[in-house]
Amino acid sequence: MAAPMREPTFWILTALAPEARHGYGVIQEVARLSGGRVALQAGTLYAALDRLAALGLVEPDREETVDGRPRRYYRLTSDGASALDAETARLRASVEAATSQLAARRRFGLGPVSS
Repeated sequence: MAAPMREPTFWILTALAPEARHGYGVIQEVARLSGGRVALQAGTLYAALDRLAALGLVEPDREETVDGRPRRYYRLTSDGASALDAETARLRASVEAATSQLAARRRFGLGPVSS
């Protein structure tokens, strides 16, 4: 069984699942998908993209120049999609286990966890 993904990795791969995106587009999509809970910084993102590319999970798609600045697009590879699928299954199983345990707690009349 593979180790759990770090949260930024999960969100980067998720952002790239439907289409190739440039760095700032990945940052925006991760913020949108995570409801603002994950805010990637450019340095963190590009270091992660380099690491994910070295692992074969993402790859450069194309480059273009916008306002005189280069913009590189990245896309999810087949291995990246498989890794994201496996992580999604792992998270789903974790949620199902926790949901079941909380339902058992309620059946015993213990109600929700208080803070």
